[in-house]
Amino acid sequence: MKSENIIPRINEPFKHDSELALPYNHQYKQKKEWHKAVPGKAEILVITSYPPRECGIATYSQDLITVLNHQFSNSFSIKVCALDLGYGGFSYPGEVKHVLNTSFSIEYQRMVHLINDDPLIQIVLIQHEFGLFKEQEQSFMEFLSKLTKPVVMVFHSVLPHPDEQLKMNVQLMTKSCSSIIVMTYNSAEILTNEYQVPQEKIEVIAHGTHLVRHLDEKTLKSKYRLNDRKVLTTFGLLSSGKGIETTLEALPAIIEQCPEVIFLVIGKTHPGVVKSEGERYREMLEKKIQQLQLQEHVRFVNKYLDLPELLEYLQLTDIYLFTSTDPNQAVSGTFSYAMSCSCPIISTPIPHAREILTEDTGIIIDFRNSRQLADAVIRLTKDDHLRGRMSFNTLQKIVSTAWENSAVAHARVFEKMAPKTISIHYNLPEIKLNHLKQMTTDIGLVQFSRINQPDVNSGYTLDDNARGLISMCMYYKATGDRESITFIEQYLGFIYHCQQPGGNFLNYFDDEFQFTDQNKIVNLDDAQGRAIWALGYLISINNLLPAKFTMMAQRIIKKSLPVLSGIYSTRSMAFAMKGLYYYHLAMESPENIALFKTFANRLVLMYKHESTKNWEWFESYLTYANSILPEAMCYAWLVTDDSSFKEIAISSMNFLLSQTFNENGIEVISSKKWVFEGESKDRFGELPLDVADTIMTLSLFYDVFEDQEYFRKMETAFAWFLGNNRLNQTVYNPCTGGCYDGLEKFYINLNQGAEAAVSYLMARLTMEKYRHQDSISMEVIPISKTINARHKRTIGSLTGGQDLLPPIA
Repeated sequence: MKSENIIPRINEPFKHDSELALPYNHQYKQKKEWHKAVPGKAEILVITSYPPRECGIATYSQDLITVLNHQFSNSFSIKVCALDLGYGGFSYPGEVKHVLNTSFSIEYQRMVHLINDDPLIQIVLIQHEFGLFKEQEQSFMEFLSKLTKPVVMVFHSVLPHPDEQLKMNVQLMTKSCSSIIVMTYNSAEILTNEYQVPQEKIEVIAHGTHLVRHLDEKTLKSKYRLNDRKVLTTFGLLSSGKGIETTLEALPAIIEQCPEVIFLVIGKTHPGVVKSEGERYREMLEKKIQQLQLQEHVRFVNKYLDLPELLEYLQLTDIYLFTSTDPNQAVSGTFSYAMSCSCPIISTPIPHAREILTEDTGIIIDFRNSRQLADAVIRLTKDDHLRGRMSFNTLQKIVSTAWENSAVAHARVFEKMAPKTISIHYNLPEIKLNHLKQMTTDIGLVQFSRINQPDVNSGYTLDDNARGLISMCMYYKATGDRESITFIEQYLGFIYHCQQPGGNFLNYFDDEFQFTDQNKIVNLDDAQGRAIWALGYLISINNLLPAKFTMMAQRIIKKSLPVLSGIYSTRSMAFAMKGLYYYHLAMESPENIALFKTFANRLVLMYKHESTKNWEWFESYLTYANSILPEAMCYAWLVTDDSSFKEIAISSMNFLLSQTFNENGIEVISSKKWVFEGESKDRFGELPLDVADTIMTLSLFYDVFEDQEYFRKMETAFAWFLGNNRLNQTVYNPCTGGCYDGLEKFYINLNQGAEAAVSYLMARLTMEKYRHQDSISMEVIPISKTINARHKRTIGSLTGGQDLLPPIA
């Protein structure tokens, strides 16, 4: 089920653990878990300014490299050639392999030989801004022309209406490059139309943005002494091009109608400006503040903020102001950061703003127009609903530019440039329970969320809590984390309370744990089947859990058997078969096996009735949770050793794979529309649930049949969560540990409900047993099959060999 697409500003109770306030990739750096380069992997050398040097491109490069290493360290290695002016005295981090002093021509000559003679370097990625190379422009041009490795150049500025000299220089640069990256479509058009750069050479990859947890706005305002203020913010290294005076001149009119307004100017003066003119610009601003008597309404934060603190300031911001005076500024990192924190934006019309901002996400004003700025601020300040709507739309607009998605786009460029030495494989993300725990109340797992915040008013379902029980049992089996016991007990208790005196289950509860009328109008068979699956899986790991858990699960199943026998829905029977199979592995139960065989035979009859040469399926249509049907047939063969079950399992599974996998990866059946024989499917409405189900089924088929193609498809399907999908966007949110609710036609559904969260977690835990194999850190290990005296086929565990349970949920 999908969460409702709703969002005002997000309010999460503020946590004083400093790490909780960090954006995902900054947490990663703080923990000092820099991925080590795998020996023999192709190396990509990034030529860029780099921290501790303070400039926007240095920050941009570090953010990009951090995420590239985190996602693709098993595919290639990233090293840095830091651009240096020679007087900074910087102590660079370990990833910096070379330092290039851009002040001397001989340095370029030295560097070109080092790069060309290094057999590890396969690609040179250059972050280009004209100012970085201005002292030795001709030397840089010669350096480019002499490089023998493929060059990918990122143009941070693309100037329109070039004179002949500039046009010639840019053309010479681009001729030396295998690929050009720009951050806006406007920049791409300028390169093509005004510089005659071939269109096929240009890639558009937006400036990356940070995924953030969206902390409570009121708590943050209190932390920074901004209670009861409407906060206007701008940030960045200060220079006259920022146009701060435009806002100062607008403030008297704003304050007259909105006296609670305060304007934050965040950032120290640009080091280059300090070197050339000192603090003249800042002093001019301070004088203007005094003249206009704005001392109580303007606050300078005169330092270069660490990323966590900066993002906190942006999250407490009511309106972000971008007042650049440069019409040729192609892109702004500060603009992007503000959008990632869901700030409504008022901006001057730089190309980046014109391309991204609409009337639903912000307001564009003319350069240096204080009157327009004042009117726009007053309008937004007085209209809370409009600001809230813009906040959501801004976040929806910018989520595709997350650094994780930028890393995927860059990795594909690298693979295209060096296909013989670079093959993309996604790293397995760390397993996180943050979001699942946040979504769990004293009652159980909340159904929906508003972005990453639980929407308790949406209530609870048996479906979600059954899946929650499975995922926590899987997690406990894999990790032995004792904290899991608490959640297992809670989700098990929820299932217990769902069972009615007659043995059947109800599915829907409100926020006070009262049954809702939805139980009277919706078919509840699938929920019954999922409950049996969850209970059976818990019983299968009875040697790890308190005995009372197993006893309760057995009682619930026994009580449900008379009701279950009356179920004829294909998926409901298949879910129940999965649970009964796991029960059977743990202990004898002739009554359970009799029902299991009844369900299996019913599925066979359905298959024989509907299947044709071109439609090898159980129904005349494909819809949700399709893979559970061939999976149930495989379990039927494992229990009975009846080869007819095996044949149907394989034929139906291979048919389903032919319908859901293509050259782009996996595209599961849309939740919007069933697919009937001969019809084309909708290419949107893809849910994490269906991808996760497919991964678990592929895992079973790979373990049982040892067919490498099943493993490859399992890897491909899991990569769907990480960006290998139709939209090329991550569906898993590594910042929250949650998972977006699905892929729509043109965008990601930003809500992170229970179904998506547990689906991702089950998929990730399924992949965990293969983590020591090549590909996604995987190498294929054959798995043996055994048949015991009862002809029960089981699969040896990869996680210790102490039990014979297939580690599939």
